[in-house]
Amino acid sequence: MGLPTTRATDPVARARLLARIREAVLSGTPAPQQPRQVVSESWRRSLAARVDPERGTGPPTIFERGEMSEIRAEHPLAETLPLLRETLVAIADEAMHMMIVTDAQGHILWREGQSDVLRRADKVGLIEGTRWSEDAIGTNAMGTAIAEDVSVQIHSAEHLVRAYHSWTCAASPVHDPDTGRIVGVVDVTGPVRSFHPSTMALVGAAAKLAESHLRNRMQLRDEALRTRWAPQLAALRGEYGALVAPSGRVLASEPHDWLPVPRLVLPSTAGGTLTLPDGREAYLEPLAEGFLLRSGRPAPASASAVSATSVSATAVPGAAASATAAHLRLRFLGHAPTAELNGRRVRLTQRHADMLTLLALNPSGVSAEQLATGVYGERGNPVTARAEIHRLRVQLGAAVVRSGPYRLHAELVADWLTVRESLRAGQVRAAAAAYRGELRPGSEAPAVIEERELLAATLRRAVLDQGDVEAMWLLADTPSCADDVELAERLTHALPPSDPRHAAMSARSERLSR
Repeated sequence: MGLPTTRATDPVARARLLARIREAVLSGTPAPQQPRQVVSESWRRSLAARVDPERGTGPPTIFERGEMSEIRAEHPLAETLPLLRETLVAIADEAMHMMIVTDAQGHILWREGQSDVLRRADKVGLIEGTRWSEDAIGTNAMGTAIAEDVSVQIHSAEHLVRAYHSWTCAASPVHDPDTGRIVGVVDVTGPVRSFHPSTMALVGAAAKLAESHLRNRMQLRDEALRTRWAPQLAALRGEYGALVAPSGRVLASEPHDWLPVPRLVLPSTAGGTLTLPDGREAYLEPLAEGFLLRSGRPAPASASAVSATSVSATAVPGAAASATAAHLRLRFLGHAPTAELNGRRVRLTQRHADMLTLLALNPSGVSAEQLATGVYGERGNPVTARAEIHRLRVQLGAAVVRSGPYRLHAELVADWLTVRESLRAGQVRAAAAAYRGELRPGSEAPAVIEERELLAATLRRAVLDQGDVEAMWLLADTPSCADDVELAERLTHALPPSDPRHAAMSARSERLSR
């Protein structure tokens, strides 16, 4: 049942009515009207989770401040932040509101907005690292959007816990284009008196833009995987095979469409045998970015395994090709450095990340003197460099970080080297898709700074020279290009007014011009 028109358009009057409805429902007395079904169901779930409507204990803090940088960097919505800021934060500032982005469990990862609102939010626990799921804090737009998988606005006393009745929030879930699962929630929250009726539509549009961005990135990754490994698929010589994404999606098959399903349930361990839905057995060979599926068990040293190793090795000239080489994956663009060795996450210090950057850039090896200069600068001491790389060798293994000279012996996939390779091949859009921001933006190592600036300048020039709209959009969506006036103006003119991205880029262009 809807609210009367005058009350629906007056947020304060509406809040008073909702307060009477809440009191009546919780006390079991006749209510002026029933709450909305989405609210009623949320209250039921919240009460079943033993949330106290009158004395809510506040949201639990799950992540400490020191953990947030790494957690944000690993979250898939990190790369959509520039877009969300452009779409929502400026409007939230003007309306005395704030933008909030959570993960799929309701943990607040980012919040940005007007400083007075942020201070008010501090008092009720609307801060990074806290959990706002319904079972933790009762009915709220973020938690209810996750529970119902719908866009929802929760106004004033529709919050189950009384402490949040002075707030109104609108939230919309963002879905993984690969799996369809919720990866997070976009939310705008603010005081009851200043909440605008159009906010819900704006939040929903921002969530759709974020999903579109994630889908764009996924499609470009898929195409890059197909391009890179198509020769290995074609070289199976009579065996049935397929390229499979890490999630199990079938990206290509030989012969075409021989698999009975578009998605496979993969084993928990990388590689090994797999029983197909029709009962046949197949074998999964791990690739750097997915799997090669073969219709039968491969020979001990299969042609595709040797070929896959060779391709990975050629990405780092001079690396030795070996069927038993370790798999090392480095993600150093635009966020806290992360590394995976044979699928296992490795925690890196900033200094070790600098050293790995230098080693990856010099596959034939470096001396202790070169390592000291490249990482520490002119005053670098080879003794210090030797001590530090010894610790890195202990962490990754002497078989991976070799000495005499110091070099990497692994099938290496590094995100910034992927950008380099795409640019060399003239694949500008693929390069822009792989570029999630500057290389090691916090590093002051001379070798890293040089590579960071060279890569950023080369990519920017290639994107602008080619004039591809999607490539320009992908580049403009990175933190390092958020203030690029030329890029914003080019995109504003290139995007048609009917494209929802046009409004965001036009607003950015005007802001930068001012």
